[in-house]
Amino acid sequence: MDPLDCVIVGAGPAGLTAAIYLARFRRRIAIYDSGHSRASYIPTTRNYPGFPDGLSGDELLARLTAQAERYGARVTRALVERLEVRDGGFAVKADGRELAARTVLIATGLVDKEPEMANLREAIDAGAIRLCPICDGHEVIDRAVAVYGPAGRTLSHALFMRTFTDRLTLLVPHGDEPLDADSRRTAERAGIDYAESPVCEIALGDDKHAHVRLEDGSLLRFATIYPSLGCRQRSDLAIAVGARANRQGEIEVDAHQRTSVPGLYAAGDVVAALNQLSVAVGHAAIAATAIHNALAA
Repeated sequence: MDPLDCVIVGAGPAGLTAAIYLARFRRRIAIYDSGHSRASYIPTTRNYPGFPDGLSGDELLARLTAQAERYGARVTRALVERLEVRDGGFAVKADGRELAARTVLIATGLVDKEPEMANLREAIDAGAIRLCPICDGHEVIDRAVAVYGPAGRTLSHALFMRTFTDRLTLLVPHGDEPLDADSRRTAERAGIDYAESPVCEIALGDDKHAHVRLEDGSLLRFATIYPSLGCRQRSDLAIAVGARANRQGEIEVDAHQRTSVPGLYAAGDVVAALNQLSVAVGHAAIAATAIHNALAA
């Protein structure tokens, strides 16, 4: 059988948008997804253009999937185990078989390092834990908010949250280095409280707020906590075939979403860019059009 025009790895907003474009370009494609899109963690976003009343991440994924399927694309729920450069194209091993493809689009996203707490998904659904201040900082205007993570790195996130509220606290994990004197003065000038005692426990209260117990026995309560504990890009497949990535593991791409490996493209949170739904969709439109044009050349 002739090789597919493109294999898309990942069926989040980037992968599904690329599938819509490529299917409408009448390209032969396959889409593989392991079922862990970061978008599925979004209870409601009012930051995505065109949906003023908001929509959930699951609803967005369902709409994109239905749109792709309307043009003949199908998502296979399976992990891509291996990617190889072969015969001027690629060999993709997934779902117990191997496919040949002329191009591959990596749209595998990232994984957040999550706070250790019971009922985390319920806390996210309730808004007691939020993962993206750019996406939903507007929802916590004037509310009591904490930013939780390594003190030196997390202070900048707390300063960003001053856009929305002046009721801010910086919380730190056990074993983290304390804020230095200059950073303490910066926090104080910005009106950010700094809890020197590390976090011992975070729990979802009956009031659907985040309840925090510190190691010194203090009990704190917040409408929302924004964890800032880091993340990991799912870039292993691309790096394994030689794609360049930065120190954080974000894949480096050019203006057409091309990686350093000919025929290999990347889009969405897996690349070095602002991690936003609208950015991922834009990446996908650029990548899919570039793929189509490259195949037609």
